[in-house]
Amino acid sequence: MRMFFSAGLIALAVIAAPSAARPLTIEDLTTLGRIGAPTVSADGRWMVWAQRETDVDANRGRYDLWRLDLRRTGASPEKLLADPAVDENDPQIVGSTVYYTAGDAVWSVPVTGGTPRKLTDFKGGFNGFKVAPTGDKLVVWADRLPGAPNLEPPMVKKRADAGSGRTFDRLFVRHWDTWADGTRSQLFVLRLGASGALGNGRAVTGPLIGDTPSKPFGGAEEVAWSPDGKMLYFALREAGRIEATSTNLDIFEVPADGSRAPVNLTDANDGTDNLPTVSPDGRKLAYFAMHRPGYEADRQVLTVRDLATGNVVSLTARWDRSVGSIAWASDSRSLYVTADDTQETPLFRVDAASGEVTRLTQQGHVGAVVVTPAGPIVALDSLTAPADFYRVAGAGAPQRLTHVNAAKLAGIDMPTVERFSFTGANNDTVWGYAVKPAGGTGPNAGKVPVAYMVHGGPQGSSNNSWSYRWNPAVFAGAGYGLVAVDFHGSTGYGQAFTDSIRNNWGGWPLEDLKKGLAAATAKFTWLDGGNACALGASYGGYMMNWIEGQWPDRFKCIVQHDGVFDARAMAYETEELWFDEWEHGGKTYYEDPQAFERWNPVHHVAKWKTPQLVITGEKDFRIPYTQGLAAFTALQRRGIPSRLLAFPDENHWVLKPKNSRQWYREVIGWMDQWTGKSR
Repeated sequence: MRMFFSAGLIALAVIAAPSAARPLTIEDLTTLGRIGAPTVSADGRWMVWAQRETDVDANRGRYDLWRLDLRRTGASPEKLLADPAVDENDPQIVGSTVYYTAGDAVWSVPVTGGTPRKLTDFKGGFNGFKVAPTGDKLVVWADRLPGAPNLEPPMVKKRADAGSGRTFDRLFVRHWDTWADGTRSQLFVLRLGASGALGNGRAVTGPLIGDTPSKPFGGAEEVAWSPDGKMLYFALREAGRIEATSTNLDIFEVPADGSRAPVNLTDANDGTDNLPTVSPDGRKLAYFAMHRPGYEADRQVLTVRDLATGNVVSLTARWDRSVGSIAWASDSRSLYVTADDTQETPLFRVDAASGEVTRLTQQGHVGAVVVTPAGPIVALDSLTAPADFYRVAGAGAPQRLTHVNAAKLAGIDMPTVERFSFTGANNDTVWGYAVKPAGGTGPNAGKVPVAYMVHGGPQGSSNNSWSYRWNPAVFAGAGYGLVAVDFHGSTGYGQAFTDSIRNNWGGWPLEDLKKGLAAATAKFTWLDGGNACALGASYGGYMMNWIEGQWPDRFKCIVQHDGVFDARAMAYETEELWFDEWEHGGKTYYEDPQAFERWNPVHHVAKWKTPQLVITGEKDFRIPYTQGLAAFTALQRRGIPSRLLAFPDENHWVLKPKNSRQWYREVIGWMDQWTGKSR
């Protein structure tokens, strides 16, 4: 079976390509504008968002605020704020005012333009904020010591002969890319007066010890105001000696004036509860619930709580998809959610009474949703187009509102994408896609070498979405036919398919990858199946090490980024222990070592022979850089051609523009070397 991705989505990237088109390059990718989550005025007229542009010389992204008049037909976006000395970010519209961050303060400006006004002046920094719908207060989250009464940093005396050593007496000594320093992200409410915020705010998280929003990725979506501005709802995992093994985030309710301690609304569920979202009429609280403790990729079921009665309904219990975002419709009668579905991430509407699910978009990846009186507006991207804003109305195609990168992508010829399916492990249908370089292939042009990309997670998907770190269009632009397969463990095919990778890391997924590459090279004659390189990061990096010992004669080269090399070391070195222990059966290594050793790449080094590029970040605490160093040592000791790329300033991801360019140059250069491709 073959399906083509929407020609409309493929065409999003280019408005009018000149005849002398060229492929997408690494330099193009790192200079594209990136839109942030939008905010819309209550009357539906104004939409405001932060947009990132890359400053390559400064090796960073910088942010400005943009505005679009949604009522004016054919209106073009315009800059609202663009001070080159600061980053304007995190906009929120309440009434006719835009609130945003710049430096270490919250500011405001009329949505129609004017002079910005600084609202806060506390010390110690902060991580984010949300203005109450009533506009008379805001909540700020900031890292402070547990029990801090307000935002004022405490005076801490240090011994004159104090050393630099850190001391700990419990786990979670480091997380993602940061060592624990004793502080926790906490909520503080500040009243807004005519002159701005009053004082240093008041802590409202009470005796709770934990991070809200959660770290490292939680943000404003984990904190919600009631429409009347009297109550706050937030997600938090209480800290303690089990924090490193617990996924038990709960949702708490607390008065904004701090008059009582927070109340745990989801204490009955020991899995993750998150994304608290209050209905516009103030009567219901929506959130997602996972029901299996310790499993971070369990199905996220849309759940609704009646705030008056406490009655809870699992609204999508019968829908075998996992809710990724939540937004209420303006009339509180339905909700808009996103969920992975067979290599797409569409927008769905869920009836708040019946739980009936209706799909609203067909192709592409919906990355942000904001509701207006005229319907939702989404940020939509695809494999061949970076994100732009679209209005979703009725059953027709989404209406495009912006062309953020039109000028930068003019003259660039994007690749084409074709989906395919095959019978994989367990006789299940498995899906994949092939990305074909624009031009250069065909009856007289010969075949192109294969870049076989394996996604991370492992509970993730090689879906129809734009990426800046592993961008298929860049590999196609470099002359490779990129192939990706959603092996067992991937999301978007039902929870049983996702669960099937547990205790099975090197089993069914590898079988799928073998069958998938065979299916792709048989179906797409423009692929040179005998000239292929495999590449992957995180779980995909693990699979590269597993392939070295289990499929050693298939590839001309391998690119392994932040992959597990030794399962025993990983079990004791990683920070979020719940993930590694769940994936290997739910026990610690010392309780069940065989579960970890069964799929351990380190045992098969004697069979390694494929040239490998190893990439790691020294600030990666998820899969520590020692795993990459060990793999490189194994390669070198066996005399296998190999190269190590270690970033001292990157974590599990590569984020800095110059580092990103170096990453692509090294990866594509390594592939060129071993496939014999000349530039």
